[in-house]
Amino acid sequence: MIPTLAQANPIRQTALVVRDLDAAVRTWWDLLRVAPWNVFTLSPDILQDMHYLGAPARFGLRHALAFKDGAQIELVQPLDGPSIFADHLERHGEGLHHIGIYVPDHARAVAEFREQGFEPIQGARGFGDTGDGAFAYFRTKAPLGTIVELIQAPSVRRTPDYTYPPPGDA
Repeated sequence: MIPTLAQANPIRQTALVVRDLDAAVRTWWDLLRVAPWNVFTLSPDILQDMHYLGAPARFGLRHALAFKDGAQIELVQPLDGPSIFADHLERHGEGLHHIGIYVPDHARAVAEFREQGFEPIQGARGFGDTGDGAFAYFRTKAPLGTIVELIQAPSVRRTPDYTYPPPGDA
């Protein structure tokens, strides 16, 4: 049997939802020396084809990305509009939210996940500097019991809002 794109690609990201992104990146640096953090704001001015729970939506978020021993850690702070991140904060508070798999063909990976019966709960495209890049989140069934994000990396990332700690301070 030919593996799906999600099966053929490694889990590269672990993500947490936070209330205060700036405080969270400082804490991850202070306690675990995870850095550098690149912080980005994704707004409806940037994102395209946004959806939430099966309907068109407009939402904004800030997120920070850093690597530790080859694994990407993402911190996400919801800003406005409906989102699975705001839902998580309301129901569970801060903490572990999803795992992410980078895929080379986002549309195909999304179609394969849907064929497997996974429920799409949020997504968008266009977060790259040239308007490419896509993400889609899926609710999974037991025994996984977590949200899985399928990510197609942009060809060029946007310039971060800032990097923490500043270069030379790490």
